[in-house]
Amino acid sequence: MVPGFVTLIIFLFALGGMIFVHELGHFIAARWAGIEVEEFGIGLPSKKLVTLFTWQGTEFTIHALLLGGFIRPKGENDPNVPGGLASANPWKRLVVLFAGPFMNLITAVIVFSFLIASEGVAVPGSVKISSVSDNSPAQQSGLQAGDVLLAINGENVIEIESSIAIIKENLDQPVELLINRGGQEITITATPLSTRLKSEGALGVGLGYPTRPATFIESVTGGATLTGLQAAGIVYIPIALIQGVVKPEDARVVGFKGIFDMFDVAVEEDVSTRQEAAAAANAATQPTNWTLQLIGLLSVSLGVMNLLPIPALDGGRILFTLPEILFKRRIPPEKENMINGVAMLLLISLLLFVNVMDFINPVQTSLP
Repeated sequence: MVPGFVTLIIFLFALGGMIFVHELGHFIAARWAGIEVEEFGIGLPSKKLVTLFTWQGTEFTIHALLLGGFIRPKGENDPNVPGGLASANPWKRLVVLFAGPFMNLITAVIVFSFLIASEGVAVPGSVKISSVSDNSPAQQSGLQAGDVLLAINGENVIEIESSIAIIKENLDQPVELLINRGGQEITITATPLSTRLKSEGALGVGLGYPTRPATFIESVTGGATLTGLQAAGIVYIPIALIQGVVKPEDARVVGFKGIFDMFDVAVEEDVSTRQEAAAAANAATQPTNWTLQLIGLLSVSLGVMNLLPIPALDGGRILFTLPEILFKRRIPPEKENMINGVAMLLLISLLLFVNVMDFINPVQTSLP
């Protein structure tokens, strides 16, 4: 059992790191655009504890709420301040606003690329048993992680979906599993149970494909592809809700409590599988990387959500910048500031509501 304190530390470092990277993107873009940045704070804006140093007019500080970071550009909302953000060329403002979400998406690409490099590329054509649950029919029958599934009841299997379908067709009936273990073919009989929870699986096995080492190009392109697919999936959610493809409870927005609960499950599983792999001393027993996968998914979410055309968010500010670029007419700054201010209050209220709901109706956490 992983202590909650360990999960809390990992959660704070992960979430804080994503926020910090986001603000670092804004900072780098602002410096590139020649926009003055008065402060780069480590932590959320709160009580300033110490000033570390000053570089090219930017004060680098540490604040009391050590979660992420923030930047304070000069003249952020006042176009009358020379050298500030609001008075900069609209194209430069666009780059600065986009840079934060872009850094989150780049982080996701790096995380997913690392996962592909460490776990390898799937080789279709056979099905591998990647994990075996404790006290499951699979464990009781003698199945082991790393076994390659060749056939079920005499029917050859090369795809995960077809394997699952055959198992579901034989619930509560013994099935013969032909496996390859270390080059030797073995027949094992196991009984998938209909009484087991859906999340546990009727046999209690995790299925995957055998893998081979990934090249650097495959890792990077795969990381970028996964990031793009996850981003597209987030954008598609409202459409899926309207179409009825996704249930409202499955598209629920979660707050810090819900995210922490997901980290709790991921960290617990990662630690458990590493302990099992160390105890088994078996190269076929591979530990999971759910925590890193969760960090990658959250990085994509943070990047995409900030690009949504919602006032107060980067996407909303980008939307306010477009008329100036397209029509050479700027929305009056006082109106823009008023809309952003009201939107920020609404977003904070929504965030508080979501976090309260996480306590009242806890998120049903499951692994990615």
